[in-house]
Amino acid sequence: MQPIIYQGIMERYKKELLENVVPFWTKHAPDFEYGGYFHCFDRDGTIIDTNKSMWIEARAIWMFSRLFNSSILTNQPERTEWLNLAKLGADFLKKYGRDENGDFYFRLSKEGKPLVAPYNIFSDCFAAIGFLEYAKASGDQESFDIAKQTYQRIQNRKNQPKGKWDKTMPGTQPLFGLSLPMMNINVSDVFQTIEPNPVYEEIIRAEISVILDRFVDRKYHVIRENIVQTGGFCNETYEGRHINPGHGIESLWFIMSVASRRKDSNIIKRCHEALLDNLEFGWDTECGGLFYFMDVLGKPHLELSWDMKLWWVHLESLIATLMGFQLTGDSKLWDWFVKLEEYTWKHFPDSQYGEWFPYLTRDGKVNNNQKGGRWKCFFHLPRALLMIAEMSSVGNNPTLTNLHYL
Repeated sequence: MQPIIYQGIMERYKKELLENVVPFWTKHAPDFEYGGYFHCFDRDGTIIDTNKSMWIEARAIWMFSRLFNSSILTNQPERTEWLNLAKLGADFLKKYGRDENGDFYFRLSKEGKPLVAPYNIFSDCFAAIGFLEYAKASGDQESFDIAKQTYQRIQNRKNQPKGKWDKTMPGTQPLFGLSLPMMNINVSDVFQTIEPNPVYEEIIRAEISVILDRFVDRKYHVIRENIVQTGGFCNETYEGRHINPGHGIESLWFIMSVASRRKDSNIIKRCHEALLDNLEFGWDTECGGLFYFMDVLGKPHLELSWDMKLWWVHLESLIATLMGFQLTGDSKLWDWFVKLEEYTWKHFPDSQYGEWFPYLTRDGKVNNNQKGGRWKCFFHLPRALLMIAEMSSVGNNPTLTNLHYL
């Protein structure tokens, strides 16, 4: 890969980030009256719901802080604004975000009144990295302490993440999902990067083993979304056969990022193989793009939205394929990156109002005009644009162009 090609990638993604995506959120999201951020918007940025979900508030804290901390954005004049906006969210969550146990609520009113109980551990996962990244940016000790306390609560809760809000019947054998081990890798890696500690490394190592040894289905060449608690797969239920290509691919770049730091060629090789398998399995050969959900046996899917094409699935796959290519040099991964780029940039960006559309029909038409909602937020898109720009910046350095460990 020639440095000039990396230069073009970096410029494209950095420009989209700074001129199209970040300005949309800095203009529409801040709630300077009550604190935190609005995040449910129509196409033009009109607010369509004023409640505040903790996943999204915490993700925005992380993203604004991450922009401030990025090594390729140190000369941007907006950095002070980004830090102030990160503080706007951090102060709101400090004041209203947690219950008496220190667990983060799922949703608040715009004023900060709890609306939905803290049943969802992912609120805590995003709060942990949000406060940690903000602490790195600001030097705020209270935020650092909240991040560490929240991380410990995650580890204490992870075997029974929903606690008293769990609806499964006692004595049954529920399925075990991919989401928590993959998120625990990501959260722990953020902590390990900012504050190295053998405890984080051990947790990461254990969760990587869980995913690669238990969730990777070598018979069907996919990553399962749910497995049996005691081991193995279940093909007798919708949930057991459920495949989420985007989740599996996202988990692989989480793991590759760790493996690249460790220079672990064995883990990189296993991720490389699984990534190619999941891209092949998830790609819609008729209409293009990656499916949202699939059934491992090709049965009718429970979710009626199964054949939609979602923004985050394609963005996570762009990260994974470029990272995988840089680590292995496999031209097949570069070909996938180009293929995904062509589809993604053709269908998702909104040239009129900025930001990107999140949901497409199977044939690539816009299904929903919202630019932000209870899941679409200031996270997957700016994170991908920033990471790809950063990876391309590495590619422009002749001493780092070949990152191949195989």
